[in-house]
Amino acid sequence: MIRRSLLTAAAALGLAPPAHAGGEEEEASVSIAGVGLPVIADGRLRNYVFVTLRLHLARGANAAVIRNKDAFFRDALVRAAHRTPFTVADDWTRLDPRTLAAALMQASTRIAGARQVARVEIVSQSPRRRTGVRAS
Repeated sequence: MIRRSLLTAAAALGLAPPAHAGGEEEEASVSIAGVGLPVIADGRLRNYVFVTLRLHLARGANAAVIRNKDAFFRDALVRAAHRTPFTVADDWTRLDPRTLAAALMQASTRIAGARQVARVEIVSQSPRRRTGVRAS
């Protein structure tokens, strides 16, 4: 009886944790700030595209630990971009988001461990040169 009255009082004062709609937990994510990735076509460097990413973490993943590995994620992405460019064939102002996300998902297994990152979201792409760089 006392416990019930304490829980009722805590809820009335706003001390109880908020109930989520449908019982779902909010998805945790970690942002990776702008990374400059090369656009390479015909063996030549044509442009740079600055990409901002968000890693959506799997349930149970520790966001603080993964946030501390930000530099490792950025390094892996730059290395992958130089090894196999994420270039779109007819446009030097953007990168292929599917290839980029797949490369980062593969690297996330090595960096953070298996099943820590659920998906990768490309938040924005900003090219260094915006005009006159379309392939013909």
